[in-house]
Amino acid sequence: MSHSVTETFREESLELFSELETALLALEEQPDNEALVDQAFRALHTLKGSSGLVGFEDVAAFCHEAEAVFELARSGQRRVDKELVSLSLSALDHLKEMLSACFEGAVAETEQTERLVAAFRAFLPDEETPDASTAPLGGDELNREGTIYRIRFRPGPQIFRRGVRPQLLLQELAHLGEAILVAQMDAVPALDELDPEECWVYWDIILTTRADENEIRDVFIFVEDDCELTIQVIDDTGLLDDAEDYKLLGEILVEKGDLPQDALEQFLSDKKKLGETLVEAGVVNLDKVEAALVEQRRVQQLRRQRHVAKVTESIRVKSERLDKLVNLVGEMVTVQARLSQLSSARSDGELMAVTEEVERMVWDLRDLVLTIRMVPVGGMFSSFKRLVRDLGADLGKDVMLVTEGGETELDKTLVDRLNDPMVHLIRNAIDHGIETSAEREASGKSSKGILTLSAAHVGANVVLVVEDDGAGLDVARIREAAVQKGLLSATAEPTDREISALLFEPGLSTANIVSNVSGRGVGMDVVRQSIDALRGSIEIESTPGQGTRFIIKLPLTLAIIDGLLVNIGSDQFILPLSAIEECVELTAKEKALAHGRNLIRVRGETIPYVRLRNEFALSGEAPEIEQVVIAHLDRGRVGFVVDHVVGEHQTVIKNLGRMYQDIAGVSGATILGDGRVALIIDLTQLADVAEKTEAKHCH
Repeated sequence: MSHSVTETFREESLELFSELETALLALEEQPDNEALVDQAFRALHTLKGSSGLVGFEDVAAFCHEAEAVFELARSGQRRVDKELVSLSLSALDHLKEMLSACFEGAVAETEQTERLVAAFRAFLPDEETPDASTAPLGGDELNREGTIYRIRFRPGPQIFRRGVRPQLLLQELAHLGEAILVAQMDAVPALDELDPEECWVYWDIILTTRADENEIRDVFIFVEDDCELTIQVIDDTGLLDDAEDYKLLGEILVEKGDLPQDALEQFLSDKKKLGETLVEAGVVNLDKVEAALVEQRRVQQLRRQRHVAKVTESIRVKSERLDKLVNLVGEMVTVQARLSQLSSARSDGELMAVTEEVERMVWDLRDLVLTIRMVPVGGMFSSFKRLVRDLGADLGKDVMLVTEGGETELDKTLVDRLNDPMVHLIRNAIDHGIETSAEREASGKSSKGILTLSAAHVGANVVLVVEDDGAGLDVARIREAAVQKGLLSATAEPTDREISALLFEPGLSTANIVSNVSGRGVGMDVVRQSIDALRGSIEIESTPGQGTRFIIKLPLTLAIIDGLLVNIGSDQFILPLSAIEECVELTAKEKALAHGRNLIRVRGETIPYVRLRNEFALSGEAPEIEQVVIAHLDRGRVGFVVDHVVGEHQTVIKNLGRMYQDIAGVSGATILGDGRVALIIDLTQLADVAEKTEAKHCH
């Protein structure tokens, strides 16, 4: 079997596993939901067919056993219950192990396979097991209604050498509904030139099905790169008006690209039937005419209302290629900035016009590429349902997961890197936050605990919230643990918010028992480090007896941001524009009014500020009138004093490398249009550093 087919199947199987797990967990709450039963059946059906296609017969046979039970559920002969869901989840875990073994050339545990197969067969009636592999999806009713598709499947000549059998694909296609196939033989060479190891036959298929185009494409998903595949909707109404109200034979042949338009017009003048005339003249072979007639007859049977054919193309792209594309766009942004700087310096009107056009296109390209990398966070949320279910069962707690804002989009790189910190927070909420059913009932709560995951766009950021309705944080206990660890002085009087923030300090744990869930003093500090690495922030809100909220704020993307370029002497810095509210002047009079404190009055409000010149120990004298860039942070409004504000700047973020990765207040760097490097300021981190420095001076 070709390496590319196997790798494609490996990637797609992960999506199918996720789809199946999502359906099963939802079925536990909604056992009578037919759409969820269909979703689980389709995932198993696709896994079975695809496994057989790549030669994993044991996996295909195992999927068939589970599929047979869900076929009964779809037909109403068996109700989905908790027992079936639990068995299916166990089978899903075993399927993952089986596929992992197959990819490594090993064999999965046969004893577990036999046990699960026996359990599935126990759900079947005593009579002979139904053969789900030969039953059309949806039965006769499906064959009578649905959308009619015109499909041309032309396998690549080398497809046999890759171990792929096209007839299996055609059989899978037939499972989706009623399929009429016409083999096209015109590309087959003469016998003395024929290579029996190459495929020259291709097929025209008229498929009537309730399945959508994505489900049809899933049949060919592992060979799509090695074949020509065209899928066109030729009828999606099923309404009957006029039996002849469909395309004529010539129209169909021209639309499919089998007959030139001028040739059609030439032969239409003949008195004979068009098909006979075309075949006699050798313009089109008999098979192509037969395929067109099959289509015409099929549509006339089911439809009288004319429908315009449409073709929808979609492709799959590896994330590595998208990453390279984003990097290239980032380099284009840098070059475009240099071009803008050069054209501005030369005062050439014609050059300036071209530069502005290039700038507009680069900005549009940047936005488009970043949009391509955006994915809904709902997929990540769904993956946690199994974790919540199993962890709640292990701890003897009844916990329900509620998700909100799953359609909120975030850069795929961020979503991938968020998984571990989110798992830490969920485990912590179930273990420490949510009480047992008995404890909840004793305090007047519902016996079922609620864990809520939500997401929303706030400005140029995404805010994720992990919230439980448990007992809330035990501030006294956290304080005691912090004093014992030496993280807090016994005489200190911090606020509840400051005590809560101590949970993110390394080594702090309030668990009485060390378990496989928590209590080893690791986890929460890892969460903060992970969020910091994503240039985000995390904070805690807690109400005793009502619950705890972990609020994570993240940028939309890690690749390119809009920044504000500022100068301090000969050095240049970038401040993230999304957090900035306004810029004001800092005069000698304002400094005198503050009596030596780093404070400024802006429209009646006193705002603290940080002097970047001092924080970065830059030499030189500050100008008489400085600029204060005011940003809105989690702690409130904070100012950052610079010499001059240059203006907005599209910032391509570059990592500083290992030697500089722990520098407080700096999140990265960028290359300016003139080739110089400017540091990107982490405003929240720099404000924290300045606050701690000031506190030391006060003491």
